[in-house]
Amino acid sequence: MTNPVLLEDLDAIHAALNPGDRFRGGSVVMTGCAGFLGFMLMNYLVRRAADLGIERVIGLDTFLLDRPAWLDALVRDYPGVCEVHSFDIASGDLAAVPGALAARYVIHGASIASPTFYRRYPVETIDGNIWGLRRILDLYRGRDTLKGLLFFSSSEIYGDPPADCIPTDEEYRGNVSCHGPRACYDESKRFGETLCWVYARHYGMPITVARPFNNYGPGMRIEDKRLPADFAKCLLEARDIVILSNGSPTRTFCYVSDAVTGYLKCLLHGSYDYFNIGIDRPETSVRGLATIYQQAGRALLGYHGEVIFDASDDPDYMTDNPNRRCPVITKARDVLGYDPQILVDQGVARYLRFLIAERG
Repeated sequence: MTNPVLLEDLDAIHAALNPGDRFRGGSVVMTGCAGFLGFMLMNYLVRRAADLGIERVIGLDTFLLDRPAWLDALVRDYPGVCEVHSFDIASGDLAAVPGALAARYVIHGASIASPTFYRRYPVETIDGNIWGLRRILDLYRGRDTLKGLLFFSSSEIYGDPPADCIPTDEEYRGNVSCHGPRACYDESKRFGETLCWVYARHYGMPITVARPFNNYGPGMRIEDKRLPADFAKCLLEARDIVILSNGSPTRTFCYVSDAVTGYLKCLLHGSYDYFNIGIDRPETSVRGLATIYQQAGRALLGYHGEVIFDASDDPDYMTDNPNRRCPVITKARDVLGYDPQILVDQGVARYLRFLIAERG
């Protein structure tokens, strides 16, 4: 049985997206289809393919971290609509993938986003964001069939802004180090954006850049090593919530169905621009997020754990970690009609409900 939280989220995306006939008769290619955001994007595009008029969804991934069962289930349950290929976009010949050249929309999400894993695979992270992107841009350059190309950048391109630049709008240029444990991700996303600007300007390509701000929810594996997954894992294993800092850094946390609605609006925008995609309220500390998990755990799981502060044995754990992260989303609201609704306490409860249902 399909997870009821997922079905609710797909309904919410569809209602907010209002795509009209823009997908009808076309196909979509998505790189990084097995990842966190790939989960909701692939489920929406495949499960709603008949409503949207999508003929084919082609998913590509190296499966470096995982080949999830949900992806194979989509292929099995939607034959002729969903195709998945083991493929390295940084070195493979995308033109050789059946149907890829004719795609109307392309989503480039092939990048490791969890700090634990991009530090483990820094070269692969750079390859996806730069060489993989370059190969996509070269392949689709000049093709009239292409109506939209979405590049997943990151809010990490802003680095650690000064207080007077928080909340942060799209015109802030960043405070980012080109050295250190996060540089492979941050700087490759920045250069990826430069590639997008150059190809859009010189070749007229319909490229849109999305800058995600701290997404979480269904599709984020509890082994992901990012904060929302770590806290959820503690609850499901009935352990105390452990914070490996003083708990003071703050973020706004955007639930994945709201975020994916924004990404699809970016994809359908059909011309060059760049948008913050996240939620602008509330800005919550790590300690505050732990309390939200604690309260949701009590209601849903009878959880009785405490919040404990500790220090990581990894000396680079907090290196270049931004103190605050909060977006200005006025541009996405005005241009795209993007309007996130799910506040963090609601979203955490939905994520836990999803995980509980998956556990059975």
